[in-house]
Amino acid sequence: MTTSNFTLSNSLTFILAGIPGLEDAHGWISIPFSMCYTINLLGNVMVLSVVGKEQTLHQPMYLLLCMLALTDITTSTTVVPKVLCIFWFNLKDITLGGCVTQMFFLHTFSVLQSSVLVAMAFDRYVAICNPLRYTTILSNTQIAKLGLVGLTRAILFLLPMPLLLSRLPFCAIRIIPHTYCENIAVAKMSCGDITVIRAYGLVISIVVTGIDVSLIVLSYALIIRAVLRVSSKGTHQKALNTCTAHICVMLLNWIPSLFSLMTHRFGQGIALHVHIILANLYLLIPPMLNPIIYGFQSKELREKMVKFNFIR
Repeated sequence: MTTSNFTLSNSLTFILAGIPGLEDAHGWISIPFSMCYTINLLGNVMVLSVVGKEQTLHQPMYLLLCMLALTDITTSTTVVPKVLCIFWFNLKDITLGGCVTQMFFLHTFSVLQSSVLVAMAFDRYVAICNPLRYTTILSNTQIAKLGLVGLTRAILFLLPMPLLLSRLPFCAIRIIPHTYCENIAVAKMSCGDITVIRAYGLVISIVVTGIDVSLIVLSYALIIRAVLRVSSKGTHQKALNTCTAHICVMLLNWIPSLFSLMTHRFGQGIALHVHIILANLYLLIPPMLNPIIYGFQSKELREKMVKFNFIR
């Protein structure tokens, strides 16, 4: 193959096809997409505003919730505005540089979100199992350090992927059958060998998910053990209520993500538009529901939200 068939220039352009097979329905599909994205922004910005203005909420639990809100906003904003441009205005072009940037921010903040969920599980463990040492173990400074460690980990894990992709030779036909620049979908546009990229993406997914899920399971195993040692039913109920929101958010984030990953890599018998819709639901539904779940579950946060919106 001659070099005339491809180029390594960052000005190289791809076409995002949207949802193949459902092009005629893009206008209708955009309605739930835009509604979910709007609710996501309103809910998470409200959480950030309320926690920022209320001094009584400057506690580790709510600072972690703010980190979760920031990752929700960032991951969805990295993708959804471009998706809506495809649906509404048929603006499907994206440069290689834009593609690489999009996937880097998307996956970096997705991994950071996983780290925040681990920190939330640890927060619940300390609050229930070591309540007298809670303020010593988890100060606001410690939470900031955990956030920085999570961000550093995400960058170190994900930076090689866009670097590897940007060095690939790409063929003349560069139509990505997706709504955004997903790693494997972009790699398949290459004329070169993508074995390393496939393997690296799978390993990172398994390592990050395996480590984080193991730490969360360990935290909740220790919580359950500590709770079962106490005979009071009231204590059991209080511990359950304390952890319910985090468990719901954790399942809401990981189940669609893992299902989408597995179907994309191993579900060859599943229609392409189903793959793409699942991948987009992961970016739409959890960010929209996370602030709602915590708003309903946390009485203090709910009261401050009411005060912030209807009194001030």
